[in-house]
Amino acid sequence: MSTITQNIPAGTWSADAVHSQVGFEVAYMVGTFRGTFSPFEATLDVAADGTASLRGSTRVEGVKVQDESLTAHLQSPDFFDAERAPELTFASKRVEIAEDGRVTVDGEISIKGETRPVELAGTIGDAGTDPWGNERVGLTLSGTLDRTAFGLDWNNPLPSGEPALANDVTLTAELSLVQAQA
Repeated sequence: MSTITQNIPAGTWSADAVHSQVGFEVAYMVGTFRGTFSPFEATLDVAADGTASLRGSTRVEGVKVQDESLTAHLQSPDFFDAERAPELTFASKRVEIAEDGRVTVDGEISIKGETRPVELAGTIGDAGTDPWGNERVGLTLSGTLDRTAFGLDWNNPLPSGEPALANDVTLTAELSLVQAQA
């Protein structure tokens, strides 16, 4: 937990799944391979003293990419191994929000039975009321991890001998968080 220096009211803020997205991107051959997870849960808890924590989870079976065959491959033991490790989780150790809206979140992510530290960085906006009377705040985060540290080791060499898939994966989260009603 850490201190919030931005004006975000105390309470529990949960991701609105319709207006939020959690995903990943990784260099693949000559471009970038992208995917998302849906459904997922993400919650920002802000205490009255200004400390905050962030947590989230998703089911591996919720990975979405542009090709069903690739989705099946990502769920296989070559990658996430959905049968043996069905869930991905994140829990913050420290959340720091600067007055200008810059955010740093240090936490732990668990993938395929391995838990490792990860740092996420991004921005958060001021809280505001939506047309239906709900308090909302937007949080955008990203961070990079080495997929091989989690046992996601699959690769395929290119004719040049270089690997087709990079080890560094960028995690992304675009969250529209809604404050729970008291």
